[in-house]
Amino acid sequence: MKQLWYGGTIYTMEKENETVEAVLVRNDRILAVGSFAELHVQADECINLQGTVMYPGFVDSHLHLIFQGEKLLRLDLTKARSAEEMLAMVKEAAETTPADQWLFGEGWNENNFPDKRIPTMAELDAIRKGPILLTRVCHHVVLGNTAALQAGGITETSKAPAGGEIGRDPAGKLNGLLYEKASDLVTNAIPRGGEAYIDSLAAELSLAVEQMLSVGLTGAHTEDMSYFGDFHNPLTAFHRVIGEKHHFRVNLLRHYTVFEKMMQANLDFDAPFIEPGAMKIFTDGSLGGSTAALSKSYADQPGHNGLLVQTDEQLEELVKLARKYDEVVAVHMIGDAGAEQILNVIEQYPAPSGKRDRLIHACVLREDLIERMAKLPVVVDVQPAFVPSDFPWVIDRLGEERLEYAYPWKTLLDHGIMCAAGTDAPIEDFNPIASIYAAVERKRPYAAHEGYVPKEKISRFDAIRMYTVGSAQAICKEHERGLIKPGYAADFSIFDRDLFAGTSEDMLKAQAVKTVVAGRTVYDRTEQKY
Repeated sequence: MKQLWYGGTIYTMEKENETVEAVLVRNDRILAVGSFAELHVQADECINLQGTVMYPGFVDSHLHLIFQGEKLLRLDLTKARSAEEMLAMVKEAAETTPADQWLFGEGWNENNFPDKRIPTMAELDAIRKGPILLTRVCHHVVLGNTAALQAGGITETSKAPAGGEIGRDPAGKLNGLLYEKASDLVTNAIPRGGEAYIDSLAAELSLAVEQMLSVGLTGAHTEDMSYFGDFHNPLTAFHRVIGEKHHFRVNLLRHYTVFEKMMQANLDFDAPFIEPGAMKIFTDGSLGGSTAALSKSYADQPGHNGLLVQTDEQLEELVKLARKYDEVVAVHMIGDAGAEQILNVIEQYPAPSGKRDRLIHACVLREDLIERMAKLPVVVDVQPAFVPSDFPWVIDRLGEERLEYAYPWKTLLDHGIMCAAGTDAPIEDFNPIASIYAAVERKRPYAAHEGYVPKEKISRFDAIRMYTVGSAQAICKEHERGLIKPGYAADFSIFDRDLFAGTSEDMLKAQAVKTVVAGRTVYDRTEQKY
């Protein structure tokens, strides 16, 4: 069956301002583009866009789908504006949490508190005896009460594992904070298994996917395989949700702790909706948690340079493991020391022919690092929403002299480096319109200033390309996804207004009206239909 889409503005995204009058689709592929007059005679069905605006399908290049679903169901601490308000929210949630269950909270951020005070373990102990585990917005730091730490075997005499830190107060006593790999001690103690558990993962995943479709996302590159017990748990949830129930494309990054097991299992991923992705590695932590690895000390913490999660030798062995299976790596690197560490390795062990490594975040770089990146087959996964989220507090953390290469999206593009856009949801809002605005304006909506590090602003065309072409380049599928062009996938994001028209603030008002994946309308706002 052939469908003809017409009656609106259709951006191909191949060239700036390039539009076509109509798009002919057969099954899951674009058959032709051109005028309504020449194409409608070939169509079995004509679909009038009624003045709406069509783009190639938007794809979030880096997030955590199941964590996003969890966030929607757990205690949301993102709105807490003080330690006291955060504790009050936890206390209220404790009243309805069964005594034999863990109380989970998501998204606290002490940088939003006037005094930047983080609640203490003792304050959590006063709320309930059962385990409380509260995850910081960056997901690199957790705060637990005594019961949670005890579940992970952490006592006053415990030593931090390599690549992690156990927080202590000035007297040397546990304060409930766990950084990086130290948090694994507790999270690994959370019960994860059984059919009911997999059902809960599927429910969380389905909820997240429905929200993604409702904002115009046709796919996502997601990292979920190592956080929910055996990797078969989340993988089974994906198979139950993606494909027949929800037409949505996912590329599954595989954490280094489960990568080889997944490779040896000879798994069926059900392409083109569920596809295997790169090996996920971490070099460092986050700027918010002061665990991102910097080559020079934090400006607000003299003598502290953050934390490298892997030794140089460990990182080299992980990259060699990926290469053993002819695979690429997707590497979390926020600080310049973390970036330098992984560049040293992938320069020595380059990506397999025809493939690209992925460098994720790249928030703090240097000119020499960018020049080295430009010579490599890499794609940088950027999160534009980090800018309005992290500024202005990150200025104090980095110091003025490092801002020249902080969140340097335009500099990367100017060097010819491929960039894909994502949100790291649940870290940031998954709505692509918010991210596009952040890339273009580098500030919170309606803020009365020219933006943070304004020289790094990019055009709307480049920002949208990062969601379309860039996300395709990240998985080496730019020959079949990311453009409205004959032979390409029939994935479309359709909005009620032109994202190139009016002011950037006007763009923020845009809403998805239809989301189309593989030629099938999977979200229709008028019908609230998935």
